[in-house]
Amino acid sequence: MILKKITLITACACTLLLTACGVKDSLPQPEPADLIPAPVELTVRSGSVCSHKLETLPQKVIISEKALLNRLNGKTLTDWQLKSAYWMEIGKRKVKIEAADEQGVFYARQSLRMMAALDSAVSCCTILDWPRFQYRGVMLDESRHYQGKEFLLKQLEMMALLKLNRFHFHLVDNPGWRMQIDAYPHLTQLTAWRPVAYFWDWEVNAIGGDFVEEGTPNAYGGYYTKKDIAEILAFAHERHIEVIPEIEMPGHNYETRAAYPELACSLPDGGPSKRELCPGKESTYKFLENVLIEVFDVFPSQYIHIGGDEAGKKSWETCPDCQARMKSEGLKNVEELQSYMIRRMESFAHKHGKRIIGWDEILEGGLAPDATVMSWRGTEGGLKAISQGHDVIFTPSHFCYLDFHQDSTQYRPVGRHLPLEKVYSFDPMVEGISKADAHHVLGIQGNLWTEWVMEPWHAEMMLYPRVFAIAETGWTPAEKKDWPTFERRASILSKVAHDWGYNVFVKPIPHK
Repeated sequence: MILKKITLITACACTLLLTACGVKDSLPQPEPADLIPAPVELTVRSGSVCSHKLETLPQKVIISEKALLNRLNGKTLTDWQLKSAYWMEIGKRKVKIEAADEQGVFYARQSLRMMAALDSAVSCCTILDWPRFQYRGVMLDESRHYQGKEFLLKQLEMMALLKLNRFHFHLVDNPGWRMQIDAYPHLTQLTAWRPVAYFWDWEVNAIGGDFVEEGTPNAYGGYYTKKDIAEILAFAHERHIEVIPEIEMPGHNYETRAAYPELACSLPDGGPSKRELCPGKESTYKFLENVLIEVFDVFPSQYIHIGGDEAGKKSWETCPDCQARMKSEGLKNVEELQSYMIRRMESFAHKHGKRIIGWDEILEGGLAPDATVMSWRGTEGGLKAISQGHDVIFTPSHFCYLDFHQDSTQYRPVGRHLPLEKVYSFDPMVEGISKADAHHVLGIQGNLWTEWVMEPWHAEMMLYPRVFAIAETGWTPAEKKDWPTFERRASILSKVAHDWGYNVFVKPIPHK
């Protein structure tokens, strides 16, 4: 029912947007090259097709690696690129698609869908296309402000149109636990709900935050049941998007220790530590393993994100359990204690056929053998990880943190100034990466943290159009990227997205 509902909404929006053949609107008139992300090769031929007929034209689809390789004419692609690649020919009476896999057919149809939305008529053309990077992601912080299933499905729909293929689901953090865990019901019964809505009111006024029980009048929050997550996963799977859950450890766990205070460090003054789990207690590992077993059972993704960032390690220096663990394991400092914890959880993940991703702090104290690093504090962490033979996803805050403001006049402007052009300017193949190590760069991700982003419309305004830039950077060859043409294409797609019901940031026109 949910899939039908969203498809119907999209179809209705397209119908409203498209005009009669030959009738021009006020937008710049697009060519097929106005696609986002820009395709690798596009050749315009004579003739055109009315947009309202384009998606209903008969399609001849051939799924054949041999056929696609013939179209590539000697070009060498990796296996994952070949799986996503497609050749498409748009004629007046028929559309031909050739791909090595169903995924390539899907991406061809997404291009077709976008073309139909951009103008009243589409030039006949031939497209040969494949992605530059295998990881093209968006992260949404659902802990600080819970948006709910329908909001996520809407964003997954736009991600699919943009050929983005990884959704990083930030489910847990200090101000709220957002996933049903049967073994530990207090996580959602007690710490998915707050007495105040706005994050900073909770964070500052409550001096570390308080929670209220589920069902309390006017409680703010919510969580995803396993049924909700199953629907989200099915929706994403149909759109070739992998959903990667994040279960934070050992920092950003105020909500965890609030629900189960025995997981906190014991301090000399008799009180518990505030926000970190205790990596010295064996009960902490038992808790995390039980939680992860349920997460693994629900999420089929190859990866599990374990956080690892911004852990305040001060309490570990005096906690008797932590000190005992360091002594028994021969650990020199608290950084190595965190590394011990990450390595142990990686080993547990491997036993269940999973790989871990962590923020670049997991480099401190020694990196777990098979961990993938998300480089967010600039690019230095990524370069260090690559030098050690690890895979990296680049998401440097000064280019990819979408909570930073686009314009000082916008609603709740915070952080750095991060306009569309700057997001577009980032190249994940950063200086210092050799050709031999280039395969370790998995791709790029845009992150929307929600400390300052409470309302769904505000979240969308922070995402769009900057996610368009993330998508093109992840898919389009570096030499094909061009800011002036992208700016024009982004303005056209922004209008389309707005007509489809998305809230898109529009840069104010300067006063003369």
